[in-house]
Amino acid sequence: MIDAAGTAAQGQRCPACATEVAASLLACPACHALVHGAQLKELSAAAEVAEREQRTSEALETWQRAQALLPAGSRQHAVVGERVSALLRAQAASETAAPRPAGSSPRKGLWATAAVALTFVLTKGKLLLLGLTKASTIFSMLASVGVYWAAFGLWFAVGLIGSIYVHEIGHVAALRRYGIPATAPMFIPGLGAFIRVKQMPASLAEQARVGLAGPLWGLFAAVAAAIAYLVTGEGIWAAIAHTGAWLNLFNLTPVWQLDGSRGFVALSRGQRWVLIAAVALLLYASGVGMLALVLLVAAGRTFMEQPAAEPDHGALALFVFLLAALVGVSAWVPSIGPLG
Repeated sequence: MIDAAGTAAQGQRCPACATEVAASLLACPACHALVHGAQLKELSAAAEVAEREQRTSEALETWQRAQALLPAGSRQHAVVGERVSALLRAQAASETAAPRPAGSSPRKGLWATAAVALTFVLTKGKLLLLGLTKASTIFSMLASVGVYWAAFGLWFAVGLIGSIYVHEIGHVAALRRYGIPATAPMFIPGLGAFIRVKQMPASLAEQARVGLAGPLWGLFAAVAAAIAYLVTGEGIWAAIAHTGAWLNLFNLTPVWQLDGSRGFVALSRGQRWVLIAAVALLLYASGVGMLALVLLVAAGRTFMEQPAAEPDHGALALFVFLLAALVGVSAWVPSIGPLG
């Protein structure tokens, strides 16, 4: 990382066509050649030698240095990323002195997830099992798993649908706390899930807490997957955690029927500006593009509609916490493709 930054800061010409290349670019804008091609060849050769000699830590560090010199989104960046993921898994296996047998499944990480989430499951287990006793929920879940399985693989599909299920059960738990009956979640393949209620919350405060309960439980699911990745090094868990955090962050956009809209209606005008300021700071600090959408929608609604008459400090605190925590998970866990 440091080497890449130091090289880019000096500025240079493309080695292929001699075009002057801006300091921040890793590929020539004229001929698309890699600016650090020569250094990449050296690093690649050194990393392969280290791998052959089973010097895993050295190989990992070398591949990471090479990845920093490749444009994000390029095929070469993805290929090197796969090598880094493989070495991380190998390193985790050697540190625990329990090498994983060939063809082992990402389900190994379930043990880590279960250990971390034990208290949560013991206290909320009955609710979590609610939908699994309903044939309509099970069949719609299986249909949704099939859609994502075809695109991304079985275990990513199972993890993603599980995360969405936990999110929806969060809404059910909050509704029950206010004495409002709700159905088990129903899935729409490729689109998400929903629950039905027979009556609406009695106040804006209740509506906010019911809406924000989904992302809160979704955060728990994303953190569990992130811890499984940290313990096992399996890229599939990173993909589930990152995608789950991103989806719940999107749900906090204060528009239409999304959960963020239900939380936003309970805020006074002053609180809305506090939320906007918090989103702006998070956007500046993290660079997570989804926050720009949240910021624009929140600002637009603040100008165009009448806010709540009374402030709701609990809703504001929970809203800001969820934004910060979900951004933190997505920044902490690498953005690895669903197949690891």
